[in-house]
Amino acid sequence: MRLYHDISCNVKWFRVVFRSVYVNEPAQTIYLQVLRRDGQVVAKHLSQELGLSEDTIRRDLRELAHEGLLLRVHGGALPASPAVADFAGREELSIDAKQAIGRAGAQLIKAGQVVFVDGGTTAVQLVRQLPRELRATVVTHSARIAVELVEHPLVEVILIGGRLFKHSIVSVGAVALEAISHIRADSYFMGVTGIHPEEGLTTGDLEEAYVKQALCKRASDTFVMASQEKLGAASQYRVVGLNEVSALIVDRTTADELLTPYAALDVKIIRA
Repeated sequence: MRLYHDISCNVKWFRVVFRSVYVNEPAQTIYLQVLRRDGQVVAKHLSQELGLSEDTIRRDLRELAHEGLLLRVHGGALPASPAVADFAGREELSIDAKQAIGRAGAQLIKAGQVVFVDGGTTAVQLVRQLPRELRATVVTHSARIAVELVEHPLVEVILIGGRLFKHSIVSVGAVALEAISHIRADSYFMGVTGIHPEEGLTTGDLEEAYVKQALCKRASDTFVMASQEKLGAASQYRVVGLNEVSALIVDRTTADELLTPYAALDVKIIRA
């Protein structure tokens, strides 16, 4: 009994000391450190490690989610995607990587094909890399992508209409979905804000998620343009699972450990 009592006291002492280190640094900091280390937070495990109630942890996670620092899921949390700034802000991020990914995507487009091209800053780099002599049809719900293709004389551009989602400068809504339902494409170059082994492909707007789903269903192949900050992250609205993806296009500097979970799921990876 004495030994059990000593061990029990030591465990309680450890918890007190562990938490006292963060007197001026709230428990939320610990959660974020665990999130960066493990790629997820499980409330039950944190409760056991920190000696806090699960209700307290869930409350703290809700506060962090409200601040945009993580994404709440059943039983815990996942890393929030950092790719949530407006279009102009995102254009300045990871420019070299996006150019490389765009170049690799452009090389997958063959003469005579009909392709869907998503909105987004990496998609802009893709269409800029298309050869001037390419004869193809590009279908897009992004006004920005359509304008980029004005100088490509042999590319037929079909611009999908609908309600303008200003954050991403893309068309969404019933009009867009109806138009997409009448088109069949050889491939779809998708942009998302989160790519997670369990949650799949996600984005931050529900209507935009519906449009991406529709484009994916109407394409023979779907290639996901994946800059590093999106790997392992998740947003609020699921688009499709990784089983719907033909390949992830990543830049060659992407760390192997970031890609291991996707390779384990037999997802093809194209290094740009």
